[in-house]
Amino acid sequence: MDYLVNLSLVQPVPELAARMENAGVTIRRALAPEFELVTGWVREKFGSGWASETAVAFTRQPPTCFLATRAQKLIGFACHESIARGFFGPTGVDEAARGEGIGHALLLASLMDLKVMGYGYAIIGDVGPSAFYERTVGATPIPNSAPGVYAGLLNSAE
Repeated sequence: MDYLVNLSLVQPVPELAARMENAGVTIRRALAPEFELVTGWVREKFGSGWASETAVAFTRQPPTCFLATRAQKLIGFACHESIARGFFGPTGVDEAARGEGIGHALLLASLMDLKVMGYGYAIIGDVGPSAFYERTVGATPIPNSAPGVYAGLLNSAE
């Protein structure tokens, strides 16, 4: 099921930014020279489908992929405008770095970018952890949205 986020209600969270800084985590937009490293990492950790969507986010100008790094090592990513206009995702955080607020910080970076682009609402496609999105950004389910843009997706041999 897809979820809807009212971007007019999404605001920066200073406490979260301070938490990232204290943990040595940087949230920033991806750079073109990082394409191979990032898509390879996403493929290894999350599969080829998400790597493909991440590749599309890199083709946008500027890229619509945000990275979480610590000590110049990739520990998380979030994309938007990859599967469809106004859509958030995919996103993921390395298993060893989960629970630190990194996913929330990446989500906010992407949603704030969509807001700056002029969108009033964002769609989170095929939500997995719905409680997380409901709690962090007030996302609400979109009735009759499954399977949505993923209808007819080819199966892979993964």
